[in-house]
Amino acid sequence: MSLFKARDWWSTVLGEKEEFDQGCLCLADVDNSGNGQDKIIVGSFMGYLRIFNPHPVKTGDGTQAEDLLLEVHLRDPILQVEVGKFVSGTEMLHLAILHSRKLCVYSVSGTLGNVEHGNQYQIKLMYEHNLQRTACNMTYGPFGGVKGRDLICIQSIDGMLMVFEQESYAFGRFLPGSLLPGPLAYSSRTDSFITVSSCRQVESYKYQVLAFATDADKRQETEQQKLGSGKRLVVDWTLNIGEQALDICIVSFNQLASSVFVLGERNFFCLKDNGQIRFMKKLDCNPSCFLPYCSVSEGTINTLIGNHNNMLRIYQDVTLKWSTQLPHVPVAVKVGSLHDLKGVIVTLSDDGHLQCSYLGTDPSLFQAPKVESRELNYEDLDIEFKELQKTIKDVNRTQGVWPMTEREDDLTVSALVSPNFDSVSQATDVEVGAELVPSVTVKVTLQSRLALQKAKLSVYVQPPLVLTCDQFTFECLDRNPDGVPRIIQCKFRLPLKLICSPGQPSKSASHKLTIDTNKPPVSLLSLFPGFANQSDDDQVNVMGFCFLGGSRVTLLASKTSQRYRIQSEQFEDLWLVTNELILRLQEYFEKQGIRDFACSFSGSMPLQEYFELIDHHFELRMNGEKLEELLSERAVQFRAIQRRLLTRFKDKTPAPLQHLDTLLDGTYKQVMALADAIEENQGHLFQSFTRLTSATHLVILLISLWQKLSADQFAILEAAFLPLQQDAQELGWEETVDAAISHLLKTCLSKSSKEQALNLSSLLSIPKDTSRLKKHITLLCDRLAKGGRLCLSTDAAVPQTMVMPGGCTTIPESDLEERSGEQESTGLFTNHKHLLADTPTPEVSPLHGVSE
Repeated sequence: MSLFKARDWWSTVLGEKEEFDQGCLCLADVDNSGNGQDKIIVGSFMGYLRIFNPHPVKTGDGTQAEDLLLEVHLRDPILQVEVGKFVSGTEMLHLAILHSRKLCVYSVSGTLGNVEHGNQYQIKLMYEHNLQRTACNMTYGPFGGVKGRDLICIQSIDGMLMVFEQESYAFGRFLPGSLLPGPLAYSSRTDSFITVSSCRQVESYKYQVLAFATDADKRQETEQQKLGSGKRLVVDWTLNIGEQALDICIVSFNQLASSVFVLGERNFFCLKDNGQIRFMKKLDCNPSCFLPYCSVSEGTINTLIGNHNNMLRIYQDVTLKWSTQLPHVPVAVKVGSLHDLKGVIVTLSDDGHLQCSYLGTDPSLFQAPKVESRELNYEDLDIEFKELQKTIKDVNRTQGVWPMTEREDDLTVSALVSPNFDSVSQATDVEVGAELVPSVTVKVTLQSRLALQKAKLSVYVQPPLVLTCDQFTFECLDRNPDGVPRIIQCKFRLPLKLICSPGQPSKSASHKLTIDTNKPPVSLLSLFPGFANQSDDDQVNVMGFCFLGGSRVTLLASKTSQRYRIQSEQFEDLWLVTNELILRLQEYFEKQGIRDFACSFSGSMPLQEYFELIDHHFELRMNGEKLEELLSERAVQFRAIQRRLLTRFKDKTPAPLQHLDTLLDGTYKQVMALADAIEENQGHLFQSFTRLTSATHLVILLISLWQKLSADQFAILEAAFLPLQQDAQELGWEETVDAAISHLLKTCLSKSSKEQALNLSSLLSIPKDTSRLKKHITLLCDRLAKGGRLCLSTDAAVPQTMVMPGGCTTIPESDLEERSGEQESTGLFTNHKHLLADTPTPEVSPLHGVSE
């Protein structure tokens, strides 16, 4: 951070939504006026060429109409602009413009105006070269020691140097081992081209070597080269800098010495003519551009370095001499003489902010206005302080940490699900058998009464459902008046047909559930329109559902009793249809004006089937941990073999490999096989967690129907059983749920104050097995059966003497006392209100089911 800002002398913004880079800025007397005043030449990737001659009336003025000498649209993107002696027969300066497939040289001239509009400027095309290869950058200079003219060298994207002797093409050479082009510069003192290769090393090539090397019509060796005709391109010197380079500049002290400056990603280097390091400097921030120039002190060089923190720093060799702030991140920086002012710093940003500034010592600091001095009355201040303290305490006691909003409708979020599927499915990368996976569009509307800052919308659906986009950011809204972040949630239901279709009902199934109601049965055709054949009157009380993965669920409505049966071969598949049935029954009776409708579950809790899914999920987690340990061991072995082989290869007296190469190949195959096995296990683990999540939803739903839990109690149970959106190897579902259920058992569901005093370990780790978790789940159901009430306060614990009908088999109450030495977690559990989409979880490719 700098105390001083760059003093703005003149500035402007170029075009709209144009892009610029380091080669797009040049300062020179391009119109050959001879008064020693530079003009600012700027080219953009949109193809616009602009030439400025700033004449601010006072410091800090913006651009005037007469400041823009010329603006031309050349159509092709402008990669680089340079000014030099590019036309034969004259030493006048001309403008060279590099396009991606063309090099153009123009003359810039001005005509004195006789009216108030001022002088008129125009450009004239002197010549152009059509390039056979896509250009990257260029450099120029008196190649080969020619006098009075400049030659141009263009580097292509594939690493070929193309030399042009003004109006004619000279030759082209491929740099050896070139992969990606780097910055390019020419040293007139050594007559060399200097670049940084993709190997992260500075390379220097003599012009004479390039000129006499074999012609680069092809990358492959020609027959002449194989026979010895022509010379091979050999690098003069190299220096490994260990990082990619952003730019290269050549600065000459005098006729006897020059320095090569290289700007890297983290350092900048100063090299001698022969490639030896003169000095280097490690930078604190990522640089964006630089410009070395001769210092007034003999033997030293000043360097301007811009960085991505909007800073411009001036170094004398490696010593920081000045630091100043800029209003933008510079991608190009130049120094020139403008309007009789020498040493003007010209910077250009990537979005077109062009600024001419100078270094000043006036700090841009906020100065507080002077206030009238008055004597302090400490008694009044003490009274006022106590009143403020009382006000703060009252607010914290009544409102909590976050301030209460005046209106709840300051920001509203609503979601509208399209009733029809997309005509062209967006699920292009999903394959489920031979069937096409449908997609549906959800329209989310945000309505705000107040101005907001950076409103972010996040959408979440339960796997295996996926979204085309789950994050949206709105930048066009202003700031929030109170500055306090707020969260608004909206839940929506997706159509059932998105994940299942009408199917053939089955008469028998391995898993069955019966839901009791207090109202007469409703026709399934009314509840699930579109899932049965309307013409078949015999099927009004039975309906089949087929998931995309192939699983089938059958729903039956009793004709005589008020019961509904859901059955399937897979236990986890029961949840989706059961949940939809209850929701649609509630909506149906609400439309009829009946408000006392209720559902219940009186059967035995299917914990055994639930525990088998838990065991399968835990087994996959343990397999993943074992595979990762084996992979770590094989990786250590692989690196050890590599070190031994490297030692053998470096030895001056080679020794036998003793089958180390065979061992290396075998270890490599084992590493790849283990990596594939881990990837396959992760896929199985994801599917298993999805099934476990569906089964958990079903168990929570059955417990709530069984014990007639309130909405708050259901939220507590859901937070305890579904604490994770995603399963991970480090923090898994088993240990997290075990800690949550243990907390409930020893707080609101505890039998005595002795149990409440127990503490759980705050460090969660993967357990050895699932026996402890299964005991705690069974004990939770037993405590609820005896009248326990779920709440977040231990004061609400009630004596558990009443036994509810149905439920689980009673277990000994000493089970918890045997674990009285275990520690207890003290954290509170929150409801999953952050889930923005309450959507069902279908099974794409379920595993084999379990039997009752």
